Amino acid sequence: MDTRAGFAGTVGNTPLIRLDSFSRESGCEILGKAEFMNPGGSVKDRAALGILLAAERDGRLKPGGIIVEGTAGNTGIGFLHLANARGYRCVIVMPDNQSPEKAALLTVLGGEVRIVKTVPYSDPNHYQKVAGRLAGELPNAIWGNQFDNTANRDAHFSTTGPEIWRQTDGRIDAFVCATGTGGTFGGVSRALKAANPRVRCVLADPMGSALYQWVRTGELRSEGTSAVTEGIGIGRVTANLEGSPIDGAVRVADTEVVATSYRLLHREGLFLGGTSGVNVAAAMEVARQLGPGHVIVTVLCDVGVRYLSRLYDRGWLAAKGLADAALAR
Repeated sequence: MDTRAGFAGTVGNTPLIRLDSFSRESGCEILGKAEFMNPGGSVKDRAALGILLAAERDGRLKPGGIIVEGTAGNTGIGFLHLANARGYRCVIVMPDNQSPEKAALLTVLGGEVRIVKTVPYSDPNHYQKVAGRLAGELPNAIWGNQFDNTANRDAHFSTTGPEIWRQTDGRIDAFVCATGTGGTFGGVSRALKAANPRVRCVLADPMGSALYQWVRTGELRSEGTSAVTEGIGIGRVTANLEGSPIDGAVRVADTEVVATSYRLLHREGLFLGGTSGVNVAAAMEVARQLGPGHVIVTVLCDVGVRYLSRLYDRGWLAAKGLADAALAR
């Protein structure tokens, strides 16, 4: 029989999807790694599994233990599925600027969810720091620490990157991806550069993030704000991103995020979250820079149903001045 070993055995080996309308328009092969097809519905299943397995191997996570994580939602969802399957408890600390759909799902999955006020990373009450303190206070608990735990990056180095290389038969010219923890970009860029140093690795960044300027000038400086992106674009260089090969950066405005997300829905049949909109919009810009005939891979991160009350709510978009962008085809 052809079977997989539970939830953990189903993570990864996602298909690479040709985005037909984007490929025709650009003259390039625009390919999306279908990470929304992971069993927990997002690319973060890989990070959660990599962190959990590393903690089990080194003995920090013991039977019946507790996983504590600060998350915008998707990594927590992955952790909760794994915790249910392997007999752990899970405590999730989440900032209050995330979609209510993700918070509700975390609760349904059995997590102890603590919503905290959104504050800058320098504040001791930042959600990541609260999670770290909680892990130190609870018995038999570990802190996932997805931003600075390089088991996150290692998971993508050993799985996602090699999968992309095999699926493109090594003909990939560029990889384009947004970053929050830095795990996906850091791991995949390292793997692809190891296979072929000429693969161009480009960071996609929303407005309000400091990483675009950091790549271009070496200075962490944010400009503008983003109303629609969640879990990506930050003001510091994480351990997972530090030292990663980065050949350039593309900044994506909210209007492009919305227009691309709705185009993915209406012209490609793919109902995805806003980070996928960032990634595909940035991939199109890289296609314009490189010219026709290139193979460009990006990441389709998670499912759109987690953003029904924001990105896919026309009234919410109108309140943000983004309703017209949703009409673009």
